[in-house]
Amino acid sequence: MPDARTLIAIYPGSFDPLTNGHLDIIHRAANLADHLTIAILNNSAKQPLFSVGERLSMIRESTSKIANVEVDSFSGLLVDYAARRSANGIIRGIRAISDYEIELQMALINRRLRPETETLFLMAGEEFSFISSRMIKEIITLGGDVSAFVPPVVLKRLREKLPASR
Repeated sequence: MPDARTLIAIYPGSFDPLTNGHLDIIHRAANLADHLTIAILNNSAKQPLFSVGERLSMIRESTSKIANVEVDSFSGLLVDYAARRSANGIIRGIRAISDYEIELQMALINRRLRPETETLFLMAGEEFSFISSRMIKEIITLGGDVSAFVPPVVLKRLREKLPASR
């Protein structure tokens, strides 16, 4: 019988905003991992719609009923953050072939930088494979309804942040 190993995983991203596709990956990853950290990359080069604090709050509210999930933020290299958290897995969601090409390159670089942390790819659920944070922001900015694509707390915050989009 093989030795049992503990999977301490990180699901990194900008989550600007969190979508139902992200939540699908979170739920599925939480079923695989003993502990899952959703880690918001604090990237000063990007101009996010929501601050890191706002995103932390929305994700915490949306995942509060998942016992083995915590939410955090980090700056710098993901592999350095993984080392600080003693993580042995990085969760990445794949929606399409184009995602795979980019994610594969990052996974191989991360493996070279920290071989003890393995990247695990989870395919997006069919009903979420077309959703992206960028598209959510574009739809709501143009006055469209995104209620089927984001958790209720995110919809509320989007409407507060972009009141003209109602």
